[in-house]
Amino acid sequence: MSHTGYYFDDKQSLAGRIGGSVDETLSVVADHYMALNPRGDVTFRAFSQRGIQRADDYRYDVDFNSFFPDAQDEECVFAWSKMWSGADGEMMFDLNCYGPMELFLNGEMVWKSNIFTERDPEKYNRISLSLKQGWNSFVIRAKKTCGGFGWKFGSWIGKHPYVFMMPSVEREGQEGWLFTLPVSKELELFPVDGLSEKETGVAWNPAIGWSEPEQALGNCARIFGAQTGKTAIGWTKLESTGGTVAISGSVRVFCDGAEVDAVFKPTAGMHDLMVICTGTEAGWGFDLTLEGVEAICPCDLQGSTANMLFAGPFDPERLPDLETLKDFFAVHETAEGLGYWRIDAPDTWLRLYNENPLFGQWNYPLGVTIYGLLHTAEALGSQEIKDYVRDHVQFCCSTWPYAQWDRDTFGGATHVHNLLAGIDSLDDCGSFGSCMLEVAKYCDIKDYEPIAHLVGDYIFNRQDRFEDGTFYRRDMMHAFHNMTMWADDLYMSVPYLCRYYQLTGDARYIDDAANQFLGFKKRLYLPEQKIMSHVYDLNRKLATGVPWGRGNGWPLFSLSELLAVLPETHQKRTELVTFFRDLCEGVLALQDEEGMWHQVLTHYESYPETSCTSMFIYAFSRGIRFGWLENPAPYADAAQKAWTAINRVSIDRDGNVHGVCRGSEFSFSPDYYINDLLPRLNDTHGMGIVLLAGVELNKLNAFCETSVIRLQET
Repeated sequence: MSHTGYYFDDKQSLAGRIGGSVDETLSVVADHYMALNPRGDVTFRAFSQRGIQRADDYRYDVDFNSFFPDAQDEECVFAWSKMWSGADGEMMFDLNCYGPMELFLNGEMVWKSNIFTERDPEKYNRISLSLKQGWNSFVIRAKKTCGGFGWKFGSWIGKHPYVFMMPSVEREGQEGWLFTLPVSKELELFPVDGLSEKETGVAWNPAIGWSEPEQALGNCARIFGAQTGKTAIGWTKLESTGGTVAISGSVRVFCDGAEVDAVFKPTAGMHDLMVICTGTEAGWGFDLTLEGVEAICPCDLQGSTANMLFAGPFDPERLPDLETLKDFFAVHETAEGLGYWRIDAPDTWLRLYNENPLFGQWNYPLGVTIYGLLHTAEALGSQEIKDYVRDHVQFCCSTWPYAQWDRDTFGGATHVHNLLAGIDSLDDCGSFGSCMLEVAKYCDIKDYEPIAHLVGDYIFNRQDRFEDGTFYRRDMMHAFHNMTMWADDLYMSVPYLCRYYQLTGDARYIDDAANQFLGFKKRLYLPEQKIMSHVYDLNRKLATGVPWGRGNGWPLFSLSELLAVLPETHQKRTELVTFFRDLCEGVLALQDEEGMWHQVLTHYESYPETSCTSMFIYAFSRGIRFGWLENPAPYADAAQKAWTAINRVSIDRDGNVHGVCRGSEFSFSPDYYINDLLPRLNDTHGMGIVLLAGVELNKLNAFCETSVIRLQET
């Protein structure tokens, strides 16, 4: 099968631009990735705890009986929100009915419950909706009956962050849904994006402001409750033109870290103001009077016009360090346990969202991507790439304490570390955890060890296993995967166990890694072809028999990681080296004439797939260098041929990587892999492993320069 021009015109290939230089390929691809995914900070949003919350499966979940216990049968509550779509297209959602309901999208009814969907409130009803590019308005009308009143709605796949935003102009930038009081008639004006709440003629919950009695209290008392003797801290920025600041109440005042009088004149410019206020029998709060000075929120707050943040309550003798308190990734000890910044609005918090598409995110394909960038930086001597890698991993480590607090405070669904905060699979932790440990060997990463031990505990002690100790997927939030074993999980577990063994010196982890390969081989290996089936279905007690390309790349890639660490004296080493040779032999036989391997290895009509081709280059190159392959010459030729093909078929002149299969489900038919699992552009399942393939090929080339006679003789 000819791949010339398969993804783009030959003239647009990277090979046509730079020739055969491995270093040039590494540099172009890495630089392009970093340009596409620049560093970014978290987004700061106001969040009301009085509103509709997300459950730990990341779907918005509301029982309106809890909000409105006096609602009458046949009354309805309307909920209103909006969601952004980057393009026109279909998106899948899951919806549970606690009672009768109707779903409206952009003003049109697109789904209505019936007696069957209302019969089982635990049943997920999967629907596909056509979203337009830009903002899409969602309205759900829920009717009360004695059988139930409410719904659960959101992503069809557990922990996937479909984020719905407040749709009114008054709360622009705040996450969640608005909802009415129970009503017995239709709304006079059906809500759509861009309306103000006043224009709809309806009062919307959650409350946007304090009630009159609450407003009469001091700001600290209405936020934290009246507490004589307790202390709270307010923080704002001051932009001064040389005016005056006056602060009333029982306070101590600090400007730019230095204590000042309650009435003072800041110099022109920007200043940091922190107010420590203690509750008395007369009340708890303070007021700012500003002349020629403007108060500005210390962060770029969305969803609120508040200009000050509040922390507390604290015991006066145990106040936090004021400078440490300014670290938005840190949580702080209060008199009531761990706490974070509050806003002067009903039950409203400052909440962090990592909305960078890729930077600072923690997931398994990014684990391979950042791993590839790390070793590209080492190979090229690039401090720029190394700094990017360090910053990505440090972002993940630094945001972890906040993510844990967020999970425990808001019901489980975080917007920072949505996977690590709710681990229920190897996908959630093993790949990026392995990357984190690898990066920590080369970069100064702070606070990574607590995460390392969390991941190690999950993999070693909590992940489901067969009686022989082999991993499988038993009961996951993404229920499609239940009662299955995936070849992918060798990468999601074994490299981490290898590095955790290196970190701790505990041989149990390397023994576990070795045993995993033998357990997976027993259930997924296809001995006649010497390749792997993708998935084993425990319900059918049967492997799918489909040799998906990346489903073979993960095992061979991971086995090379294991053999590089496994002690020479390990009792399973000989058996594992033999298995490595067998897999390499089976894969080698399926390389096509131009050098690529295919989406389904045995089906040459399926597309040439970049990620598995790169994984095989990586494994072959290591097998030759470390002496695991008895007849290395054919594998050296195959690796060179594959690298040439990738530069011609898969990488264009700008450094875009084509032909990478997206993340998969599974099937017993190859048609699913060929026709549904189509390739994507710059997918992180492939970019990092392309880089690792190049790094390993460079090492192979250097090795072969000193081993020509031995290779030829062999």
